[in-house]
Amino acid sequence: MFESIINLFFPKVCSGCSSFLVVNENVICTVCRHDIPLTNHHLNPVNDAFKKFYGRIPVIHTSALFYFHKKGIVQELIHNLKYKGHEEIGTILGEWYAEDLKNIQLLKTVDEIIPVPLHRRKLKERGYNQVTAFGKALSSSLNLDYNDSLLIRNVYSKTQSKKNLLGRTEGIETIFDVSFTEKDHHKHFLLIDDVITTGATLEACSHALLKIPGIKISIICMAMAQS
Repeated sequence: MFESIINLFFPKVCSGCSSFLVVNENVICTVCRHDIPLTNHHLNPVNDAFKKFYGRIPVIHTSALFYFHKKGIVQELIHNLKYKGHEEIGTILGEWYAEDLKNIQLLKTVDEIIPVPLHRRKLKERGYNQVTAFGKALSSSLNLDYNDSLLIRNVYSKTQSKKNLLGRTEGIETIFDVSFTEKDHHKHFLLIDDVITTGATLEACSHALLKIPGIKISIICMAMAQS
């Protein structure tokens, strides 16, 4: 009854379109769930996300759940997750994608989920890493360890979406590093992020992880930018 009264005065709205949620809808309304552009990458191991990194880094598997279009539903979801404190979006997307990822044989050997890290200053400013809830939902659903201390961001930078391509790739190899021990050798890491754009950030993270002897890398993201 108390929850009903709260919802009467502060109704829950969809994080994709801001329409009121009805009974049994959670975070994302039924219409948005239907209209969201799914990639179906999990059905094709040689998908466009995998091809983006071909020849750049050795990856076992790469995929994203949605396609990201400017002014689309996915952009609104990521914006609300990243800048509006709606971490529940990450949880919903992680639980959603985990159902597809459970069937991918190449991911059966994954040992740990590794989030793309924020610089400690950025983390303090925002209060959270936007991929944490996504990663922890994957961790719980796939029964994998979540490790947010292995990969380190050394350099503070402004929001990358406001930079041009050159600014996003120049010097990025020095931004990330790893803090590892012998127990991390020969593991299969699942690197996660919110959106694949140029792939420069994920490539730089992968090069840092490849300092660890014998490791394998797979990449999972919430979305992939599509022109």
